[in-house]
Amino acid sequence: MTQLGELFAQGKLEEIWDRCCGFIDLSLEDFMKIQERLLQEQLELLKKCELGKHIFNGAVPTNSEELRRSVPLTTYADYAPFLTKRRMDILPKRPILWQYTSGKNGEYAHRWAPVTARQMDEVESLVWAMALFSSCNKRKDINIRPNDAVLYGMAPPPYATGTIARCFPHEKFNFLPKVEEAERIPFEDRIKKGFQLALSEGLDYSLAMSSVTVAMGNRFSQSSGKMSMKFLLSNPKALLRLAKGKIKAKLAGRPMLPKDLWKVKGIMTYGIDGSVYREKIKEQWGRYPLDFHGCTEAFLIATQTWDYSSMTFVPYMQFFEFIPEEEAIKSWRDTSYQPKTLLMNELKPGNYEVVITSFHGGPFIRYRLGHLVQITSLRNEALNIDIPQMIYLTRVDDQIDIAGFTRLSEKGIWQAVENSHIEYVDWMACKERVNNTPRLHLYIEPKDNTTQDKEQAIASIHEELKKVHPGYADLESFIGLMPLDVTFLPKGSFKLYKIRQQNAGADLGNLKPPHLNPSAEDLEFMLHTTTRVTVKQEEPVRV
Repeated sequence: MTQLGELFAQGKLEEIWDRCCGFIDLSLEDFMKIQERLLQEQLELLKKCELGKHIFNGAVPTNSEELRRSVPLTTYADYAPFLTKRRMDILPKRPILWQYTSGKNGEYAHRWAPVTARQMDEVESLVWAMALFSSCNKRKDINIRPNDAVLYGMAPPPYATGTIARCFPHEKFNFLPKVEEAERIPFEDRIKKGFQLALSEGLDYSLAMSSVTVAMGNRFSQSSGKMSMKFLLSNPKALLRLAKGKIKAKLAGRPMLPKDLWKVKGIMTYGIDGSVYREKIKEQWGRYPLDFHGCTEAFLIATQTWDYSSMTFVPYMQFFEFIPEEEAIKSWRDTSYQPKTLLMNELKPGNYEVVITSFHGGPFIRYRLGHLVQITSLRNEALNIDIPQMIYLTRVDDQIDIAGFTRLSEKGIWQAVENSHIEYVDWMACKERVNNTPRLHLYIEPKDNTTQDKEQAIASIHEELKKVHPGYADLESFIGLMPLDVTFLPKGSFKLYKIRQQNAGADLGNLKPPHLNPSAEDLEFMLHTTTRVTVKQEEPVRV
């Protein structure tokens, strides 16, 4: 058992709070001191290993200033030859496990990242912090107790969310189902069994993606009246709980929701669409979710606290740098351009791409996550937290994230359009939101002398996307979401765009709009002669 697990068993809850949640009481100056100290420890490890020498390319930085001056920014392509083969001999520290997320079509199937023992220790502290924040109303308002029931809706290892669950002392809680069993059974079966167990044993916490949390609520309200009588008759506690829930729902004049059955202490969610589903989760479950932000390469970057507003950065997992949005976009389009970065204490409210250097023997050095965040304020005045506050906006690189289930790459979308056999000149794609639902919107210019049926195009491309991106198929099979729309551009749109760019003196690399996430100005230009009739419930929101 870990030290935190021992403290929990001994009932020393305030000590757990101090150890795990104390970062919200740091001054910004202290935050930066911790960052610099841990970075210097990491640089010592890096200069002794093959990977560090490869990335440093002769430089020997000893602090953040020297690192930023002498070492270029990196992307996963710089690490893929080593990490996709899971080579341990070249790393700063030997990992105890590996985790992955989706890769790039045609390049590598997965982005693998090693995890060290020290990183696992830090993640455990942060999962404790999130559990405490999700169920409190003020500092040291501690409501978590041994044997609390936790609905486990995370993806299993080697996904990072499964690593997070393993870090938590799950043996001290009643995970529904148990972690060991949950990792062996299909996701759908796990959720079904978790709900059945919660009907019998109660539910205190839920841990899942934002979109999955909503989908669980939707499925529950749709299927609660179809539960097996055999199961209910053999579980009198479940039958009584269900009967009480039906009465509450009937009195409210609506289908039954999770909040009719359980008064949960805390809900922890993650995913790009957390803010979209915030109110829906509150409606279904009876309380706001605590959202956090992280990824395979960076684990936990920031978390909300008990006001459920912007997130607070965590200082212990990686060193942070930030690229202003305009500079980030410019450098993604022109890979030879090296933008300058800002540190946490140099930020102003605005949008930035996050750059990280791993701590505790991790592999990544000045690594571009491709994550675009918005610094909403330099501190949380209401809770007296003296650390910049952030929300996650989207990816700034060449992928489009839909509901946290899949990241659609330029190559993957292109392959799906090509395989659909639509005759086209060119295309663009962006993520939008309509009625608070995420949507991939494709803008396609048909070839001359061809006519296209919009609904047929949507159906065809949708099926091809499911083949190219398995995660995209899960959107339909589990959430019931078909997040695709197609608009046919006027004929000659791309030719006119090229002429406009040439007249403006643009270089060869900028004669076409980007395939992914074109600017609002470019999109408006391409659509300016389009006439189409739409039934609007809500204007699409570009993301």
